[in-house]
Amino acid sequence: MPGELMEYTLAEVALRNGKQAGSPTWIVIRDAVYDVTQYMEDHPGGSELISEWAGRDGTKDFDDFGHSADAMRLLKTLQVGVLVASDQAKNRKKNATDGPKELVEQLSPEELMKKRRSKRRMFILCG
Repeated sequence: MPGELMEYTLAEVALRNGKQAGSPTWIVIRDAVYDVTQYMEDHPGGSELISEWAGRDGTKDFDDFGHSADAMRLLKTLQVGVLVASDQAKNRKKNATDGPKELVEQLSPEELMKKRRSKRRMFILCG
């Protein structure tokens, strides 16, 4: 069916993290998959903000920083697919074995502080 969006797994999206020369940069926002390769240099907050979430789900930070209606329209033009049902956020939470507490415990106090500072800087740039 023309115009139908492809379905991708999180593992497939992770392969498109833009870290290798010539590889595309994809991100996930609200279970939709976007190819942001060509947009990265035009992003008002800089390409580093997108690079941080390349190949991963950046929904929480995307929503936390807020974006204009123009940004939302632009994002729709970059969509290349959706996540398969088993990888969608509502199902990931059901299937998760490690919660956020375990991830925080793995970070050293210095790493945790650096992460918090990074989020503040992103808000200032995009907010």
